[in-house]
Formats: sequence, structure tokens, C-alpha cells
Amino acid sequence: MILLVINLIIGLMTFRSYGLSWDEPLFYEYGASVTYAYNPANWFSGNFNIENAFGASASDHANRGPAYLLLAVPLISFLKWLSVDTASAWHLSNFLTFNLGVYLLYRLASKWMSREAALFVAALYAWQPLLWGHAFINPKDSVFMTFFIASVYTSFGMVEKLTETDSASNLLTSRQIFKIVLLPAILLGLATSIRILAPLAGILAILYAILILKAKLFSRTNFIALTLFGVLALLFMVLAWPYLWIDPLHQFRQVLQLASEHPASIQVLFSGELYRAYDLPQNYLPKLLILTLTEPVLPLFFIGVLILAWKRKDWQALILILLWFAIPFLYVVLSQPPLSDNYRHFLFILPPIFIFAGIATDHIFGWLKTKWMVAVFSALLLLPGVYASISLHPYEYTYYNNLASAVNGNYETDYWLTCYREAVLKFEQVAPQNAQLFVRREPYIAAYYASPNITIRDFRSEEKNVQTGDYYLVNTRANEQLNFLKNDPALIEISRQGNVFCLIKQVP
Repeated sequence: MILLVINLIIGLMTFRSYGLSWDEPLFYEYGASVTYAYNPANWFSGNFNIENAFGASASDHANRGPAYLLLAVPLISFLKWLSVDTASAWHLSNFLTFNLGVYLLYRLASKWMSREAALFVAALYAWQPLLWGHAFINPKDSVFMTFFIASVYTSFGMVEKLTETDSASNLLTSRQIFKIVLLPAILLGLATSIRILAPLAGILAILYAILILKAKLFSRTNFIALTLFGVLALLFMVLAWPYLWIDPLHQFRQVLQLASEHPASIQVLFSGELYRAYDLPQNYLPKLLILTLTEPVLPLFFIGVLILAWKRKDWQALILILLWFAIPFLYVVLSQPPLSDNYRHFLFILPPIFIFAGIATDHIFGWLKTKWMVAVFSALLLLPGVYASISLHPYEYTYYNNLASAVNGNYETDYWLTCYREAVLKFEQVAPQNAQLFVRREPYIAAYYASPNITIRDFRSEEKNVQTGDYYLVNTRANEQLNFLKNDPALIEISRQGNVFCLIKQVP
């Protein structure tokens, strides 16, 4: 609770300082539109049209479930009533959801290690600069990571409750079975509506049941419970996803097809080279994992895996936790699907790394003789993440550790353009009356923060209208700053730790 309170205090002090990210505005507009599908007055109006629930970005977002958006609407409405702007309200909601994941990860880790080690796991996870940054600006992948943790935690708990029953378990009433499976099924259904990779959590739960229930797996009670678990998960997935209401089977097949057709035309900056998203090298994910987690994490992870192989304690559950990481990781490495924005789509594979890091830490804690030695050791391992988060704020998600000798121009940093907020607010202080600011891409982000004194223009569609004296905002994603006014000095530069995120230049 102390850890969560510390996080909450910091979050409340800083949530307004994070800029809108590239993916947010249309996604939140989708969230506002989708409430149409859940209003009974619309059902009986005589002209109900489910497509009205998909918003202006239907082609991009309707095939993504709005479960989180629907759950967050009451909080967002309350925060806006308190005069919090829309972007900041969502950033606080995202952050609170992330901290729910911190708590659930602590509970999950506590199954296999001491409370001290589980606390360390929670702190190491929460204070990763990469994850702390995404916690505010990412309503998709960071949120999905929390729902995936919740699905694994509750579904494993469901299996353990079934295991605790003996031969008398057949006497369980239907109501008792329903109570055991309801919450895990709801969470798995909601998680699947957020990302279609969520059924992996359900598969892990079934494998866990096979491993520990053994002969009892096909007892009447367990068979009914696991079947009901799957049926209810499907039901809640459909209920939370209006896109599926049209024709669940056909629409879900479309979702699977679209997921395999990632926008592969996007350029990705990696190791100093520009690649297409479909043509990334095989070491893309492994190298980014090495470079974007703080230095202690992966060594502790590998030590934890070795300890599992050596002691084999709780191996049934922990081997499945390892598969939670290994299956998606190997899929990416071997199949090389199109990826962009570093590995944000696969953030959900990170929690197992921290659980195994906790197993290693718990082993090390056993060697330390006093609590203050444990505290000092833990602080030393947490320090790199804390220091980096302070120095990078509010761009923590751009973090690369000391193994990345040169980041600028070699790797993506602020690929979601959150620097536009700081750039526009600084430009406000020096902009002449009726200044024209041409924004190279995603001008709607800059427009959110611009005063009426500044006219925001779309550089890509209006380049021919650029005149001497106008201003130009460009980000460094995919080295875009090299495509126009390359050698001209910057009026405003947004950077941290020597890495430039975006620039404003005056057209000569």
C-alpha cells in the first residue's frame, strides 16, 4: 500500500505534464461514441444503427474492443467536472489502471516468493521508466498489460480453488461453481476485447488445470467449471465489443485478419537504419528488451530461470508464467511479424520477466543477514530506473539504458510525438501575433495545445503554402527532422539526456 500511495502522489503531481500521444485523440473519441451502443433509448428509437457507436475512426478502432474505455467513462466524466482537460483526465485514468496492475502483479508474485521479494518485483516493475511513461500516455498496450495480469492471476486462482476441493467437490452447487469462475471469465472476456492475444491467458489457465488437477480434470464439477469459464469469457467479450454484435463469428475472423495485416508501410528507426515494419531484423525485439529495461532486470530474470531449473519448486505454475513470456517472444523472433513503436504491442510479455527477477531476488535476500541490507540492496537495483525517470520526465517511455551508447539518430525515442505539448507551450511564449505553425505530421496534437494566436497547418498537405517567416514543427521519429530545413537552427528544441524529440524552426 505504501508503494501504491507513493505512486499515486507522484502521479497526481505530474499527470498534467504528459502530452497527447499520436494514438490517443481518435481512440478517446471512439470511447465517447461507443456509449451509443449501450443506451436503451437508442435501442428502441426505431433507427438504431450500431455503426453510430464506432465514431469517426471506425475503420481504425471499431475492430478493437472498447472495454477499458467504457469502464473509464464515469471517472473521465468526474475529472472533467473537476475542470481537468480531456487529455489529462485520460492520462490519470490510464495511470490508475497501471497501478492496479502493479498491485495484481504483487499478489501474483506473492504466490511463489516472500512478501519482501514480491514488493521488490512490484517496485521494479512500476519504476521502469519505459512502463512509467506508457502508464500515462498509452490507453491500449499498457492497459492490456494490466488486464492480462488480472486474467492470469484470477484464472490461476480459479484453478487453485478447484484443486482444493476433494471427492466431495461434486456436491458443489451450480451457484458455487458460478461464483468461482465468474470474475476470471469476465476479466478474460474484457481482456480479449482489448487485445485478441488475451486468450493466451485462458490457455495458460487450462494448462495449469491439466497440470495440477490431473485425474480430477474430468470430474463433473471441474469439467462444468472450466466449460462455463470459457463460455462466459466469450459472452463477456461479445458484450464488451459492439463491433461483434453484427455477426460475432464473421466479425471476429475479420479482427484476426486485420491483426495479421499490421500497417507495414510505417518506417522504423532501429540501430541507425530505417526499416519497413515488415522487414525488421530478427534481433529487433531481443535487442530492444536488452536496451530499454534497466540494467538489473534481465540478469535477475535469467538467474530466476536457472533457480527454477535447479530447485523445481512450484514448477507447474512457474513454467506457465515463463511460457507467458516465451510464446509471444518466440513468435516475434521466429515469425518476424510487422512491428512499430518499438515493442509497445508486446508490453504484456514483460510481467513474467519481473516475476522471475523476484525469484532471483528472493534467493539473494536469503543470503543477506539483516533487513537494512535487504533495503540497501533493493534500493541500489531500483535506483537506475528512478534516476532515469526523473531526468527524462515527462518522456520516461523514451528510456534506453547505458548499454545503448548512442540513442539519438539510432533508435526511436518519442515515437508518439508527446513532445508537441511542451514545444507548443514554449512557442506560445515567443510566437508573434497570428503565427502560422506548419506541423510535419499529426497536427491535431499540436492544435490541442495551441492558443487562438497560433494557426496550426498540416505540412504534408500544405507544404506549398509555407512562406518565409512561418514556423515548422518536426519530430525526430524515423529521423524526419532531416527531410526539411535540415541545416537551419532551431528556435525551440525539446530534448532530454541529449536526445532530441522535436524541433520548431522558422522558415528563412
